[in-house]
Amino acid sequence: MEEKELLPHLFRTEYRKLVAVLCYLFGIEHVEIAEDIASDTFLAAAETWAIKGVPENPAAWLYTVAKNRTKNHLKRNALFEQKVASEIRYSSDKEAEIEIDMSPRNITDSQLAMIFAVCNPLIPADSQVALALNLLCGFGVQEIADAFLLNKEVVYKRIQRAKEKLKEGEISIAAPSATEITDRLETVLTTIYLLYSEGYYSISQNTTLRKELCAEAIRLNFLLMESELTDRPEVSALLSLMCFHSSRFEARTNQNGEMVLYEDQDESLWNRELIERGTYYLSRASTGDKLSRYHLEAGIAYWHTHKEDSPEKWESILDLYNHLLAIEYSPVAALNRIYALAKVHGKEAGIAEAERLNLTNNHFYYSLLGNLYAGIDKAQAVAHYETAIKLAHSESDKAILFRNIARLQDNAG
Repeated sequence: MEEKELLPHLFRTEYRKLVAVLCYLFGIEHVEIAEDIASDTFLAAAETWAIKGVPENPAAWLYTVAKNRTKNHLKRNALFEQKVASEIRYSSDKEAEIEIDMSPRNITDSQLAMIFAVCNPLIPADSQVALALNLLCGFGVQEIADAFLLNKEVVYKRIQRAKEKLKEGEISIAAPSATEITDRLETVLTTIYLLYSEGYYSISQNTTLRKELCAEAIRLNFLLMESELTDRPEVSALLSLMCFHSSRFEARTNQNGEMVLYEDQDESLWNRELIERGTYYLSRASTGDKLSRYHLEAGIAYWHTHKEDSPEKWESILDLYNHLLAIEYSPVAALNRIYALAKVHGKEAGIAEAERLNLTNNHFYYSLLGNLYAGIDKAQAVAHYETAIKLAHSESDKAILFRNIARLQDNAG
């Protein structure tokens, strides 16, 4: 890696570790101090390395400087010392002897504890994702704003409100107990999947940023799997789901950045290694007696890694959607189920089922009806696509709908 790329890369990978370890040490109420120390460490690296060159082990250099800056802060800040030094985990009679544990095990434990602190039900879901990206993944406010297509001030306020909620709730950053894992793991997985979805389904044209969001969600999922406390079947199922989705990342957009529908995707662009990993983790998730939404969604995603149409494929997908809607209903899943139902029982059956949903404020609803009417009633199909265009928010969605209309007209000609 070139020298100019090294520090930004280390900031992405090591900043979050420093913040997690220091928050684990001090408590969430002093998160700003942890962030300041981590930021100062990288500022020192930029200044020192520019003069003396990059050290042989850059990450170890950062850890050493962070430790020294933490000790110096404790020594010179009497108020902080009185409030915190007596309570921190690695207490000592002499402040200078306080040891900041930057071992791989403690880094992992600290990040796991931070995940459960950030994914607290006290914090709204959108703020959880913003705070997770900021504290757990090292994304700056502007980067998060770009990913969410939001104003920078909105993202900043979300992060600040989330931090205040954690402080007001006196949320501790500690290894989660078995009870806390049972009570909160679903919230943690939801936050990770929301983070992933921001990357995978984002309408932002910044492909690099979207891939990074997906990669960070997968990394956080791996952290859960690395701990015996949180290595549960639903965790493997979510990882399987994200691997399957990520395998088709390159095929989902064309050279102009426009979305490519599943049936039009170039299968040669699918990542076979990720498909194999997804299959492995789905098999790993099959232990135990709990069937989560992630098991079912991963099963559906697995069948979508088989491009060819077959009765077995669509009957399996339909069955999985039936189970998914039974345990957790959502309009999106209901619409997707109808596509599978039409593949199994025919378009007329799909139309009848779709019209019962009557999701008249949803452009995907009209897009589905347009697809189902294609080949049955061209005028109806075009009318539904045109209604979908009026309701669609993104230019990418509209472009797909215009292409569908053009395809109908070409076929008619």
